Formats: sequence, structure tokens, C-alpha cells
Amino acid sequence: MRPLTAHIDLNALRHNYLQARRYAPEARAMAVLKANAYGHGAIACAQALQDLAPAMAVACLEEGQALRARGIECPIVLLEGFFEADELDEVITGGYWSVLHTHWQVDALLTRLARWPQHRMTVLVKCDSGMHRLGFAPEEVGDLCGRLQAHAGIEQTLLMTHFATADTPDSPLLTAQLETINALRCLLDLPGCFANSPATLGVPASRHDWVRPGVMLYGVNPLEPQHALHDEIEQILRPVMTLESRIIAVRELQSGEPIGYGARHVTHRPTRVGVVACGYGDGYDRHAREGTPVLVEGKRAAIAGRVSMDMLTVDITELPEAGIGSRVTLWGRDASGSELSVSEVASWCDTIAYTLLTGILPRVPRCYHQDDDARESV
Repeated sequence: MRPLTAHIDLNALRHNYLQARRYAPEARAMAVLKANAYGHGAIACAQALQDLAPAMAVACLEEGQALRARGIECPIVLLEGFFEADELDEVITGGYWSVLHTHWQVDALLTRLARWPQHRMTVLVKCDSGMHRLGFAPEEVGDLCGRLQAHAGIEQTLLMTHFATADTPDSPLLTAQLETINALRCLLDLPGCFANSPATLGVPASRHDWVRPGVMLYGVNPLEPQHALHDEIEQILRPVMTLESRIIAVRELQSGEPIGYGARHVTHRPTRVGVVACGYGDGYDRHAREGTPVLVEGKRAAIAGRVSMDMLTVDITELPEAGIGSRVTLWGRDASGSELSVSEVASWCDTIAYTLLTGILPRVPRCYHQDDDARESV
């Protein structure tokens, strides 16, 4: 009954996936669906992409199990690998591809493969080319890959890395990482899986055999504003989530009246305030500053006062037609075609779009939209 809904445009999701294919035409693209598809609903997103994506990627086995239970049959990549050896029976027999980033994982996998001589699996050996988070040192990778390739239970070995600054133009760290990983790829003659979303779009030298589009699938431009391709990408990606609610009350206040907790906002003129059914209990960021934009029936308005658990307040003085029942778009594209990017909202909250999208809580219903006649194909 509460009017807050996250509308998910599955045709936009497919469109964005195809943009990854367009920018990296020689590579295969695994769709990254970790963290419940960045808050959009992993099962529905996987089902929408299953005829396009040759593989999908998740953070852990539990996320993969949820997809398998709903009929997703393509290879599922475990981006952090496995955490306990007890997971390995299912990993080996369930059609998963595992990232390997520590020695104990390699040892455990090769030992457990002996139990399943009828199964062979694909692994991705993660090289720490300079981000210093997960992965083997470059000088270790050759021997590890040789050991894996010599094992009868390993069908395919891919070389993997992750870039720390692919979203930033002219980054010395990106240049160094590319030099390290591309030299290693040539030396070992292995297929490469290097490019995340910003690299898929903006770093041709990273694309190779596989790319890993993640946040771009959901319509978020992963490139920094100063990047030469930023404006181009802004035009081609479509927002997948539209977070929408309605005004549930209107207050008429005189000048000098406080609004909300802490009386942070005090009116400086006679003010109409719209109370919107959305708050931090839904995942909307409590740190949203004064002036954070929203769309009221397609027209811009601004938050006035602190975000509460279940509500936020918007100054609608300049929108005399707005009232109880007026549609409010917190981010996304509204019914009139007006758009408010989640990245812009995130900047007002001193955070990033990833945080807002993944932070939408389960009590917010996801409503999925897909027009089969409008579906794009390769």
C-alpha cells in the first residue's frame, strides 16, 4: 500500500549490456550480478540477460545458488572464489568458475578435484597487478598457472586482474597495471579477463578475451567527469532503476519555521512542504544535504530538512500544482521522460551511486518492466 517502489527497466538492462558488447566487440562479456544485481534483483536481471550473457558473475556461492535455483544454467563466476573447502563439491559439480587468489585455494581445489574425475572446471587466476587487494604477485603467477594447466581436472585457466583507476584519464597506476598484466598475458599465452566497467568502455588495451561489465549494466556512468568519453557514455547508458514515491501530506509554513529533526532547515519565506514516503529505513541516504534534488511530476524540487526513517520533506513552493498524490522520483527516469541520475543524487550525499543502489532495502518492492517487442538483440 505504501507508494514507494523501485521500478526496474529490464529492457534498459539489456540495452546497457549490449553497449558493453559494442565497446568490446572481440570479447565475451560476463554480466556482474553481485550484491543482488547492485540492488536491482539478481534473479530477474539474470533471467533478462540469460539469452545474451555467456557467463554471469557473483561474489560468492550463496549468490550463485540463488541463480541456479531459478534456472540459470550458464557458467557462474565466483569473483572472490570459495571461502571454505567444504564449498568445493558444489563448486566443482555445479558449473561454477572460481577465481583463485590465495595459495590455500589452489591447494584445496586440486586436492578436491580428485574426488570428481568426471568433472573439469574453469578457473581464473587473479594477479595483483598493482591494486593490492586480492591476488598473487606477478612473479608467482607463471608457476601457479603451469601447475593448474597440468592438472587433469582443470579445463581452462584464465588470467585475471582488477584495475584501481580505470575510471580516471591518464592514470599512471592504470598504465603500470596494464603493462604488468599484458606482459604476463603474452608470456603465459593465456586468455585474459581484465576489464571492469570503466575499462570496458574506455581502455581498449584491457579488453582481450573477457570483460566484466558491472555498474554500467545498471545505467551508471563509471567514468569520471573529466574523462574524454564521459559525456558520450552519459548519453548511451539508460537508468535501470527508478525509485519513485508520492507526496502524502502538504504543510503550509510561514517564514522562520523549522522543518524536521534537529530543525536543520528553517524557512526563509512562506513555504509549501511536501512530505514524501521515503526515508533511510528504505535505504535513501540520511546524509542527503539541503538542496538534494528530486523530481515532482517531472519538475525539479529540493529536499528541505533531514531525511527521516520513513519520510523526507521537499520544498514545493515553486510547484503550486503539486500536492497530495503527486509523483516523486528520487532518482531514475519518470513517466514524462525527465531524468535524475543516481550519480547526481549520490554527489549530494557525499557518496557514490553504488552505495545508493545496493542500499535499497527489502521492504521497498521491486516492480519489473519488460516489453518483449522492444527487446534488443545482438
